Amino acid sequence: MRKYFASGALALASLAVGTLAVGAESLSAYEAENKLPEKHWHFQGPFGTYDRAAAQRGYQVYAEVCAACHSMSLMYYRNLTELGLTEDQVKDLIKDIQVSDLNDEGQTVDRPAKLSDRFKSPFPNALAAAAANNGKAPPDLSVIVKAREGGPNYVYGILTGYVPFDKLSPEVIKAYDVSKDDNFNKYFPGHKIGMAPPLSDDKVQYADGTKATLDQEAADVTEFLAWASEPHLEARKRTGIRVILFLLALAGMMYAVKRAVWADKH
Repeated sequence: MRKYFASGALALASLAVGTLAVGAESLSAYEAENKLPEKHWHFQGPFGTYDRAAAQRGYQVYAEVCAACHSMSLMYYRNLTELGLTEDQVKDLIKDIQVSDLNDEGQTVDRPAKLSDRFKSPFPNALAAAAANNGKAPPDLSVIVKAREGGPNYVYGILTGYVPFDKLSPEVIKAYDVSKDDNFNKYFPGHKIGMAPPLSDDKVQYADGTKATLDQEAADVTEFLAWASEPHLEARKRTGIRVILFLLALAGMMYAVKRAVWADKH
């Protein structure tokens, strides 16, 4: 009797181990299939530059969608002129934004935003931001592209990687303990993310008439955030190219001098 019991227990244990192995293999395959998308960005490469039309649309996405929760505390409204906008255009974009300031009597009052103001924060402080977002403040987006591994691909992936609960397989639901109330994102580490899907088709109406698909909105706001994270990228690249050209010219000149100096020595 003990022999049969032991054999049965061993069979059940083997089955359980086999099931776990299959499950782990399935999840590994799922993770492998859902790596960050490798999207080509206009600003990549030694000669890359920012697509200013896309970045301008990206600011519109940020202002109308992302700014409700995310701050950009390192940015000033005057910085938007570097995207090809005139001061008058920027003033028109921010005309309805009210910021807090002190008047001559030292009292806090609201006034229209000026070019010299930082981007308005959606919350007065980090504690208020956390209280309004289930205990965790949304990250500041000023340098988010530089701060996250994967850079622009990470930001773009998160914005486009949401999967509805009814589209998830039972294996994935069980493995990651996903409920209908969770936001599942195939690119986010751990896959469960506190932020609900922020973008969707026609979430904004672009001022330039571009069709506002989810992919377009995500790409545009990523372009804007990439520029905000490194606004001097183009100048840095130009300087690097000039330095390389100078060094090549200097090397050629030194080689010519060397040939001239040593010409009668051979």
